[in-house]
Order: sequence, then structure tokens, then C-alpha cells
Amino acid sequence: ISDDNGEPAEDLVPAVLDAVAFHIQPYRGRNDQSVHDNIKYIIDRYGDHGAFYKFTTSTGKSLPMFYIYDSYLTPPESWSEFLTPTGSHSVRGSAYDSIFIALIVEERHKHDILAGGFDGMYTYFASNGFSFGSSHQNWKAIKAFCDGNNLLFIPSVGPGYIDTSIRPWNNHNTRNRVNGRYYETALQAALNARPEIVTITSFNEWHEGTQIEKAVPKKTVTRVYLDYQPHGPDHYLDLTRRWAEQFNREKEQWLM
Repeated sequence: ISDDNGEPAEDLVPAVLDAVAFHIQPYRGRNDQSVHDNIKYIIDRYGDHGAFYKFTTSTGKSLPMFYIYDSYLTPPESWSEFLTPTGSHSVRGSAYDSIFIALIVEERHKHDILAGGFDGMYTYFASNGFSFGSSHQNWKAIKAFCDGNNLLFIPSVGPGYIDTSIRPWNNHNTRNRVNGRYYETALQAALNARPEIVTITSFNEWHEGTQIEKAVPKKTVTRVYLDYQPHGPDHYLDLTRRWAEQFNREKEQWLM
């Protein structure tokens, strides 16, 4: 679902459904009721597709998963009408019940996320220190809060950050990739929190310098694109594979 800056993505959905969980961006008029309508539409249209991502809960249910970006823009009293069992238009127990993940930016958001009836929280931003949620040093404490309240904690890791081509004033949030070390530090911090899921920001968001997809050196008249030299074009995909394998190995240990 696109925000004001994005292209409408509806036509692309069948092509990218490989293992897809939807990230619901803010849009004009977004509220608990409109998101409920969005969820119904998405599940009705794509729910039977073999690649539609389903998460297996601790009770063994297999449910779709939705990430709600900038969820704090809607108050918890409104979200709870949709996401708690006693809400006026509750999704719980219906054919559209799902796992709903809210964005934690500030520390106080964790209480709002719990009150709103969400199933968990993610941190999204790739810039360590940019927000409370995206600061690696806070992940263990957020995880403890989530564990105590039966919520999923999903830390988001990124390979670096630079968005000065679109936000020239924001260079204080630039994070150097250090040839992959920044990414590995973030991944290690995520695994140290022992989460069930780790998300990556991002696969191909070039304008914020968080992409991990294959990249070769390229320049245009107005822009030099960052590349991964001295490493090869697959460097960040290789690191991702290696850490995903490590994550799976460690998870097996935690569960023993």
C-alpha cells in the first residue's frame, strides 16, 4: 500500500508474491476502520496465494502478518476497536484475524502498542541511534517488555544509512557501511535479543542508502551510486545468507 510518495503497487502484487507480508504505509484518512477494510481486501484477494506469508503462533495457528508503519499516528483507543476481542469492529477470531505489528519509535509507544491490541512491535529504521526503537542498546529491554506482555519483538537491521540525496539536512543520521561491519553489528545486536523474527531495512530502498540487493558501480551526471567495493556485487546478500543461517542455528539452541 503506497504512501503519498510511492507509486500505486496493486498491479505488482501478484508478481512479487513470493513470501510476502504487507507493510501498510500511512495514507490520507488512515484509521482503524480503513485499515480493517484494507486487511479484508488484501486477504480476500491474495489470502489463498501460495506465497502469502503466514506466521505460526505459539498456539499453532497460521495467520497472515501485517506491519503497520507509523502506527502511532492513530491513538490506541482507536486501534483497540479493531484489534482487541471486545472492540466495536474486532478482527479477532474472524476470518481476517492476523498478526499485527506496530512501529515502536519512542519508548512510550510500547505501552500504546500493548493497549491498542497489537501482537508485536518492530523498529524499522536502519540508523542506529535515530530513535529509541532503532537503537541497538535498547533492544534487550524492549524484548523483555514484549516477553512480559506476550508480544513479538521484531528488531529491524540495516546495512547503513544515507538519505542526503532526498533530505540534504539529515546528514547527522548517515551511518557508514564500513564494508559490511555496520550490518553485522546490527545483526549481532538483533540475535543477542533472541527474537523470533528479524526484519531487514531494506532490500532496495536506494534513496535512503539501505539497499542490500546486487549493486555495481554506477554514476550519472547528477549522482554517484554507492557500491560495495572492494567486495563484489553480492556482498550484502552473502552476509544476509550467512547471518540467516546463524540465526536459524541459534534459534534451535534457544528452544532446547
